[in-house]
Amino acid sequence: MTQGLATRTIHAGETADAHGSPNMPVYNTTTFRFASTADLLDVVEGRRPGSLYTRYGLNPTIQALEAQLASIEGAEAAWAFCSGMAAETSVFFAHGRKGVVCIGDAYGGTLELLATQLPQLGIETHLILGHELDRLEPLLESGSQLVFLETPSNPALEIMDIASVADRVHRHGALLAVDNTFASPVNQRPLELGADLVVHSATKYLGGHSDLTAGAIMGARELLAPVFGWRKNLGSMIAPETGALLSRSLRTLTVRVERQNRTAQTLAETLVRHPRIERVLYPGLPGFPGHELAARQMHGFGGILTIEVKGGGTAATRVADRLRLFILAPSLGGVESLVTQPCTTTHHGLTPQERARRGISDAMLRLSVGLEDPEDLIADLEQALA
Repeated sequence: MTQGLATRTIHAGETADAHGSPNMPVYNTTTFRFASTADLLDVVEGRRPGSLYTRYGLNPTIQALEAQLASIEGAEAAWAFCSGMAAETSVFFAHGRKGVVCIGDAYGGTLELLATQLPQLGIETHLILGHELDRLEPLLESGSQLVFLETPSNPALEIMDIASVADRVHRHGALLAVDNTFASPVNQRPLELGADLVVHSATKYLGGHSDLTAGAIMGARELLAPVFGWRKNLGSMIAPETGALLSRSLRTLTVRVERQNRTAQTLAETLVRHPRIERVLYPGLPGFPGHELAARQMHGFGGILTIEVKGGGTAATRVADRLRLFILAPSLGGVESLVTQPCTTTHHGLTPQERARRGISDAMLRLSVGLEDPEDLIADLEQALA
């Protein structure tokens, strides 16, 4: 019998602990002993699973976490990393050496990596906007083998049609990797829609408490296999202590995200009528450009909404500085609500011209909705906007 997502977040990756603990113990251990060289070689050469060396990921705490991560995303396997950027970098190195195409907006660090750093290593990269999909086929025909997209996107929450893009990518024998950080596996299942790999900044919703930094990749074992060496030799393995903390956090993922979905919807419906707000970007609003697509491919609209304040960047800064419950800080997905002005944080590294080309205005404020009472969050926003 197939178990539901909430059940799998709690029980996937469980092992029979000798002392009856329902949680995998933290094996804060760098290396593991073997009874014989033959036993060691069986693990080294993959004839049987086992623990070997933590930097390789062959640590029981990490392996239990990875089974849990794979299960919640509906994947054959998963690798855990020390950060989301480490996970993305390893994917680009393993599968993007013949060229990477990024569709639409993405986290500013991802755009910097693609536009500035990967080309220094001879990896050809192409950044196209969501409405420029007519450019995709020529790039695939010219040899690009990896397409990357983030949906909903950061910070404008643009919705990309995963199934349609996957079909176009696969016709050219290329791979599609989707950053599912904003949606989480609760709200969106990219692998079921045709994506080949899913990437997460586990720092965000998977961790959910703003107390850990981690990343993850999920997908088919054969696609994860070439990523293994990059993670191992770049030293981007998650620490066992962080892995145990992430595993603990995953157990409450569904209840957290479902609550954040509801509160974000309430805030969006309230703020869309506010006289000091130019517009509200949230996939759950019927007037949002990607609403119908989001309703088809998502199971919930997420805990992020972006508002544009009337009066431009200066007015938006004043509102951000006046908020009291919303903490002025980058990141997202935690139990506490956060506010950030993308032009000063996540996309500060882009030129004003590039931000304008991507529709990222200085008047934007990105709100990450936490688990507070919705009425208190609305009151905080209203006093800051007054």
